[in-house]
Order: sequence, then structure tokens, then C-alpha cells
Amino acid sequence: MRTLRITTPLTDAVIKSLRAGQAVLISGRLLTARDAAHKRLTEALGRGEKLPVDLRGQVIYYVGPTPAPPGRVIGAAGPTTSGRMDPYTVPLLAQGLKGMIGKGYRSPEVVAALAEYKAVYFVTYGGAGALLSQAVREARVLAYADLGPEAIHELIVEDFPALVANDIYGGDIYRESVQWRMPAAGAF
Repeated sequence: MRTLRITTPLTDAVIKSLRAGQAVLISGRLLTARDAAHKRLTEALGRGEKLPVDLRGQVIYYVGPTPAPPGRVIGAAGPTTSGRMDPYTVPLLAQGLKGMIGKGYRSPEVVAALAEYKAVYFVTYGGAGALLSQAVREARVLAYADLGPEAIHELIVEDFPALVANDIYGGDIYRESVQWRMPAAGAF
């Protein structure tokens, strides 16, 4: 498979075209959120409150970026383990979330919900946060600023490298033999 360039927000047509093992370069808007932000989002939903961000068509990157060094937009921005977000994922998919980026496999419940809600799960390079931050063109805090690096940020990215780990057809690079290769690190 060749590397696809995709843009956020994700549309149903793009999501239908993606298959497990497909390398992608993502441009556009990513939201960041880790455990604490996910907990707050789902608690707000449980109380019937409006979320501080509109999740429809969006992609959440599971990252807590470090402070920006002088002359940079953002510090290191490497993925965290996605399974920690599994207890919070299905309610967010029900709100229109269409993609997530992290590292590691997802629970069977999340994999099934991806098919149900027509969303995808991407993985990216673990341990390469400084390199990945080079794809970030803009960054700002949108919600939960008191959480520091775990606040919800908006990142504007260009050619952010990722791999489709789980698609809407049940494809799963962690549970089947799929031929795949990440985009070259120099792609961005």
C-alpha cells in the first residue's frame, strides 16, 4: 500500500478508504487528550453537560506535549499508551469522534465500537516525541488548562506520520498478519 495524505476533520469517505496497515500522513487539526482530560470529558457527558470541544469529525492524539523550547511551537509530543483511554473511548465515539492516535493495541470493545461508529485508530512512533513535534505548526490550549500538559490542546499539523492500526472493517495490525510500514521519519 502506498502512503496516503489525509486531512482532518475526517469524513466518512476517508474513513471508508482506510485499511489496517495503511500508512498515512495527516494534515489539519488534531486535539490532544490524555487520561485526566478523558475522565473529565466523560464525566461531563454523564452529567448531561456540553463538552468544551466539538468532537464531530475530529482526531484525538493521546499526548501530553512538553513545553516549547525557544523558537519552537511545541516541545516533545510522543504518543502515550492508548489502552488507558479505553474506558472513556466509546462515549466519545458516540459524540462523533472519528479518529485516535496513540501507541499499542485497543480492547475488543473499542475495536467493535470503531466499526459501529465508523472511526479509525492510528498508531505512531513511540519514543520519538521530538521528531514528531516537527510536524506541529501551531499549538494552543482549548480546555482544562489546569491539567498542564494533559490539557486539551489544538495542534495544527502537516504530514504527521501514522499507521492505521484498526479500521472500520475489523482490520487490526496487532491481531492479524498485515503487511505494513510506517511512513519514513523524514516524510515531514
